[in-house]
Amino acid sequence: MSLQLGQIAPDFEQQSTQGTIRFHDWLGDSWGIFFSHPKNFTPVCTTELAEVARLKPEWDKRGIKPLGLSVDDVKAHNLWEKDIEETQGHALNFPMLADSDKKVANLYGMIHAATDPNVTVRAVYVIDPTKKIRLSLTYPPSAGRNFSEILRAIDSLQLTDNQKVSTPVNWQPGQPVIISPSLSDEQARGRFPQGWKELRPYLRMVQLQD
Repeated sequence: MSLQLGQIAPDFEQQSTQGTIRFHDWLGDSWGIFFSHPKNFTPVCTTELAEVARLKPEWDKRGIKPLGLSVDDVKAHNLWEKDIEETQGHALNFPMLADSDKKVANLYGMIHAATDPNVTVRAVYVIDPTKKIRLSLTYPPSAGRNFSEILRAIDSLQLTDNQKVSTPVNWQPGQPVIISPSLSDEQARGRFPQGWKELRPYLRMVQLQD
């Protein structure tokens, strides 16, 4: 199944380390980051899961619920959690789906047969409160994810949902943004009385006010 941006994230019910999860109900009115791991007791995944746990204040600040997935059962997840805490110094503080029947992995297209038909790739989906998929990333099993970049992309999504702007290359929060070309100069003056720098009529850079 090929999931596209703007599509409603498929709902599901599956066991997890925190009980049965009915995905849409569990997500509620929050944003979500849903990400998969090839299998338990693998080195890269161990570092990634600890990083997601460490970033809890950042997820909370943005109203985001993390949800992991691996094609192993709850018992194996619980054993792995002990390894993660002991080796990385961070206990897991979010649920991990026990997708041993691969129901959810197949629903979300997380198994790429040409890579390995038995495990999931490192898929990432960012889902907004309306349950729409807003961002998707796919990493090979060997490459660990950059969660700083995922946070940066979420910051851009949340900002541009609330302002008629987009964010330029390598943007970081607090840096200038681009005024939407759909706004005329007159409309832009009403939204951005602080003014802007016009590089081209279609490229107007503005520093947002706090």
